[in-house]
Amino acid sequence: MEVAIRKMGNSRGILIPKPILTQLGLEGVADLQVRDGVIEIRPICRHPREGWEKDAERLAQEGEDALVWPEFVNQDDADLVW
Repeated sequence: MEVAIRKMGNSRGILIPKPILTQLGLEGVADLQVRDGVIEIRPICRHPREGWEKDAERLAQEGEDALVWPEFVNQDDADLVW
């Protein structure tokens, strides 16, 4: 795919089409490197559960940590025959 190199302030840049961004999962920040004369742009793979602990603590402080469906507890599990 041919793209135009555009002036952006004192630098140059390209616009990456949305389908390519979506396909690669690129959002926010990316890893940019030059290898063997080729520009490589890769998504930054962070830990998939990064930030969950902090979010869980915040939800608990806000009182939003209750069971969503409290009626679906496993009260009758003792009656199950395996």
